[in-house]
Amino acid sequence: MAQAQFRCSAVVQALPEQTDPEHGLFAYSYKITIENIGDVAAQLIARHWTITDARGQVQQVQGLAVVGHQPFLQPGESFQYSSWAQIATPQGSMSGRFLCVTEEAEVFYAPVPEFALAEPGLLH
Repeated sequence: MAQAQFRCSAVVQALPEQTDPEHGLFAYSYKITIENIGDVAAQLIARHWTITDARGQVQQVQGLAVVGHQPFLQPGESFQYSSWAQIATPQGSMSGRFLCVTEEAEVFYAPVPEFALAEPGLLH
């Protein structure tokens, strides 16, 4: 039986030009790579992120997979999604998922594992 499956990974980078510690603003860019490792094509329809700072404050972000573009990935293809987040502490985390639909109209979620929002030197 054919199966839809994605592998996701993330790379994070601090954005010092948009960081203002005096006002509790710390900014990070992130790039998520989504690879279709299943054996059916699927379209990334929507995204939902949970961003948490070190104090436990949570931001929910929802929307189209990519504004103006909902990528359709064949088996073996990958796509990179880039954006940025701002949190109130120097460290935080982010996780989420993409809503996906196969050609046969099967709906499933492709999870993005939790990753740290922090400068590499801040992680222990």
